[in-house]
Amino acid sequence: MRNYFQFSERNTSYKQESIAGITTFLSMAYILVVNPVILSQTGMDKGAVFTATALSAIIGSLLIGLIANYPIGIAPSMGINAFFTFSVCIGMKIPWETTLTGVFIAGVLFMILSLLKIREKIINIIPQDLKHAIAGGIGFFVAFIGLKNAGIVTSNPDTFVAIGNFKSAPTLLAIIGFIITIILLNRGIRGGIFYGMVLTTIIGILFRVIDTPKAIIGKIPNLEPTFGVVFSHFDDIFSPKVLAVIFTFLFVAFFDTAGALIAIASQAGLMKNNQIPNAGKALMADSMGATVGAVLGTSTTASMVESSAGIAVGGRTGFTSIIIAAGFVVSLFFSPVLSIVTPAVTAPALIIVGAMMATEISRINWKDGAAAIPCFITIIMMPLSYSVATGIALGFILYPISMIAMKKTKDIHPIMYALFIIFIGYFAYVI
Repeated sequence: MRNYFQFSERNTSYKQESIAGITTFLSMAYILVVNPVILSQTGMDKGAVFTATALSAIIGSLLIGLIANYPIGIAPSMGINAFFTFSVCIGMKIPWETTLTGVFIAGVLFMILSLLKIREKIINIIPQDLKHAIAGGIGFFVAFIGLKNAGIVTSNPDTFVAIGNFKSAPTLLAIIGFIITIILLNRGIRGGIFYGMVLTTIIGILFRVIDTPKAIIGKIPNLEPTFGVVFSHFDDIFSPKVLAVIFTFLFVAFFDTAGALIAIASQAGLMKNNQIPNAGKALMADSMGATVGAVLGTSTTASMVESSAGIAVGGRTGFTSIIIAAGFVVSLFFSPVLSIVTPAVTAPALIIVGAMMATEISRINWKDGAAAIPCFITIIMMPLSYSVATGIALGFILYPISMIAMKKTKDIHPIMYALFIIFIGYFAYVI
């Protein structure tokens, strides 16, 4: 197994990978609670969505770990599940069964694009500076999620965002956890992020900020209400409105995954000559996970940016993903215990990991006028739009414009022009 996962080549061990897997799982575990809450507002059965969420995370994480040897967790993507519920089902009044079928078709299209290596080619032709911008921007995005989950940053009708209430017990717990984790890391303790989460949880329970679970083992909810629904609603998708929705699922998931893969490969030191090793396998595993997830009964799955938390504590191989999958297997039986993994517990890890990832922006050639502004917009728009895909899209629109203005047309790959047109169309007709 050590040879299969290339432990020696990537300078890792079972202990290091296991701690990384547990750390990523704990950072992702909120999806088991949040995803059913969001999707159930469409009329979907909350229990079935919980089981579908866990199973899709298990299958997706196993696939990317075993096939591509990447330390990535796959689960239903936040943002896409909100689009599924509030924009499509509630806003456009499209039934959840039809929307789920759209997710399935988008997944199949993902697989075709991956088999043809179109996705891999697009990722590999992205200019180096934009890749650093994407990785750094995701760092700011991850940190923003952590700050929001901690209650340190809140919404404000006058200023859009504002400082939260530091007297709030969960916010105070997150701040204490943040300080503890910083101390552990600065003391050179490997796995400091994971141990920080454990200590934060213990403190939360002792001071009754986190409720002690009333039970340890819970019954696995029935999957029947959502399983296989996609196969009986193919006739409902042939309308301009639904086809536009399918394209949106395809677009957002494509570039969410591309961004996460670039950021994670860069953070883990796996990027070589501006190329991502095994990118085709990783993208195929990701698309297979999305297709299976739709059959089970959940919105589009994607590579989770929270995987960066595990990489920060040493995750370097697919064995990390195996541990992540194992965590979701256990969660099926011990769902009541998940209540102790609150946003206040995971927020410090996300803020610190975001800071680590943000260092990628130092590798951008800021003196190159053609790259500087597109990179800046890519970075800043990820947290401000709360979307990795939107940040990437805007960067891809501005980059060719800047290059043409600087008379560097020969340095632009033809695919970048095609993406420029596609993104213009996306903003004009879809958003």
